Amino acid sequence: MPTARFTFPRGFLWGSATAAYQVEGQNTNNSWSRWEETPGKIIEGQRSGLASDWWSGRWKEDLQRALDSGQNAHRLSIEWSRIQPTADTWDDKALAKYVGMMRWMADHHMTPMVTLHHFTDPLWLVDRGGWESEEIPALFARFVRRVVEALKDYVSLWITINEPNVYIMGGWVEGGFPPGKHDLKLAAKVTVNLLRGHAAAYRVIHELQPEAQVGVATNYRSLVPAHSWSPLDKLPVKIQDQLFNRAFNNALVNGKLDLVFKKVNLPEVAKTQDFIGLNYYTRDIVSFDITHPAEMFGRRYFPKGALVSPTGFLANVPAGFWDGLRWAHKYGLPIIVTENGVEDDTDALRPRYLVEHLHQVWRAANFNWRVKGYFHWSLVDNFEWESGWTQRFGLWGLDINTQQRIRRKSVDVYESICKENAIDSEMVKELVPEIFDQLFPTG
Repeated sequence: MPTARFTFPRGFLWGSATAAYQVEGQNTNNSWSRWEETPGKIIEGQRSGLASDWWSGRWKEDLQRALDSGQNAHRLSIEWSRIQPTADTWDDKALAKYVGMMRWMADHHMTPMVTLHHFTDPLWLVDRGGWESEEIPALFARFVRRVVEALKDYVSLWITINEPNVYIMGGWVEGGFPPGKHDLKLAAKVTVNLLRGHAAAYRVIHELQPEAQVGVATNYRSLVPAHSWSPLDKLPVKIQDQLFNRAFNNALVNGKLDLVFKKVNLPEVAKTQDFIGLNYYTRDIVSFDITHPAEMFGRRYFPKGALVSPTGFLANVPAGFWDGLRWAHKYGLPIIVTENGVEDDTDALRPRYLVEHLHQVWRAANFNWRVKGYFHWSLVDNFEWESGWTQRFGLWGLDINTQQRIRRKSVDVYESICKENAIDSEMVKELVPEIFDQLFPTG
């Protein structure tokens, strides 16, 4: 049996990721808590409830598990509605809880990456128009100032906005996220405000903490035409790729937002990103289909023969991750993989998915691309937005009735990689033997 190691760069960040609303529980004052109470919005009428019970303090045991299994970093978000429950009040006790989390990580030599907006908005903000309002960039900057002033002694890696492309698509195009609209004109307006909000936050962070590294986490979707020779298949790919993958980040480079159907000059947002945050999950094949106007006449489906997650939400296509890494590399900035994972309650696919995708990260690092870290989604099962508890992304499973954590085989796989800073052939042979010959060929 051949023995080999795919070694990652020294100082590589190994972590997992969570989001406040999905793990904290007891969140009752934001756009998603209101969404949960609206019939038909969450699958099977499920509720977040205690979620993973972090607000009561179970964050500490979960982070200890991560630490014990070799992780040296963690990505988490701050819930705006806890810090600023009304337009005119601030909750210093809530902010102190987050300070305690960051201090704990610092004391345990765990690097925190903090996300300042992860899909949720305070109800007072929603009732004032939310991200459709012209006042939102200044309001977001005020919130960011409050948080950064409190956490800057412990945090220097910041994500201003998580997946603005998903937030816009879900809330203003497809309608599965609050506010549940189908309005391209409003979607464009929200995009502009998110860009301005990010830029305002970027400047606040660097004013308070000049050494900080600030980025946006973008969900990159690999899109491939069904027939490479077909102009009809290529056209929806080009449009979808521009709208979903490129428009927001390109604007952060050159100050020009290109939404295909609308172009906006935003010079104030140019050069306001220090690294690229890359979220990748899957790839789609795209065929021209006149019956899909909302998707720019492009019908999407998974590659033939790809292994698919239990609910059919994701396909295991590591080559698509390579596309995402190459996309990120072209911006000429350091890259941090801020999310990557698969929903898999049986944990049958996740070990393979994890190793195959990390192999792509190693390839990129081996090309001397500046990949600085990897955060697996997610640390523990959590409330997956409109999919509720039907999708289980955690390295650790969760019994929502007892709050018991369940160690999955994927923990062993990831622990080996984190502690060795490498993908080791012996680990693959023992824990993921079905891909051994693929990763370590003898011929």
